[in-house]
Amino acid sequence: MTTNSLRSLHHHHYSFLKRLSISESTLPPHSSFLKPSSSLSTTTTTPSSSSTTSFSLSSITSNSTSSTTSTTSSPISFDTLQQHLSTQNFRQADEETRRLLIVLAGEAAQTRGYVFFSEVQFISEADLKAIDDLWKQYSNKKFGYSVQKRLWQRVNKDFTKLFLKVGWMKKLDTEAEQYNYRAFPDEFVWELNDETPEGHLPLTNALRGTQLLNSILSHPAFEGQEQAQDAEQEGEKGRLRDGSKPLSNRFFKPDYSI
Repeated sequence: MTTNSLRSLHHHHYSFLKRLSISESTLPPHSSFLKPSSSLSTTTTTPSSSSTTSFSLSSITSNSTSSTTSTTSSPISFDTLQQHLSTQNFRQADEETRRLLIVLAGEAAQTRGYVFFSEVQFISEADLKAIDDLWKQYSNKKFGYSVQKRLWQRVNKDFTKLFLKVGWMKKLDTEAEQYNYRAFPDEFVWELNDETPEGHLPLTNALRGTQLLNSILSHPAFEGQEQAQDAEQEGEKGRLRDGSKPLSNRFFKPDYSI
């Protein structure tokens, strides 16, 4: 009787294992590893990389991380901007500057089509300086972000006064003193002459507020530049009175291509 009981137990155990084996074979492979963990991966190597969800399976984690390579890791060329500026095609140079800022700000900005003020910090000092230096080089230092920052500092960071100074706003013909933004693009100046306001280009859309321009002008790329520019301008005036050539004519033109 004991032998029959053991045989019966063995038979039931075998039947259970067989059913378990059949049921497991119908499950999709690795289904138990596809549920993401509650924490998000913080191993973003570039500011523009989006946060990736870490999975329990190590092979899935490595594939997910490698597929989120930022496009801003590839070299950025400023040749098109330099070409437009060298031919004084300032309208196209302004468009190219806007495109470069979107690319440099990261993948989210590229998908969106414009830059959030909080993304300006992701643009490197070298890249922002390169853009600014090209604008100054081909405008006799009349255009550029650092030029706009110097003017902004002189009006105590009052954006209304700055916009009037650089010609982005106009006074309305009303009894009360009122101002409004100029209409894009016809009411802006796209050539360089004596009548062109200093700091007029490049443009930054301020219709949604001044936070974007504030972030650009406050970028570390332009820290201390306004004092250096003022000192350089005073020095050039002194040398011109002495009959010597300004320093800008004695410098080699830098190569901004990357």
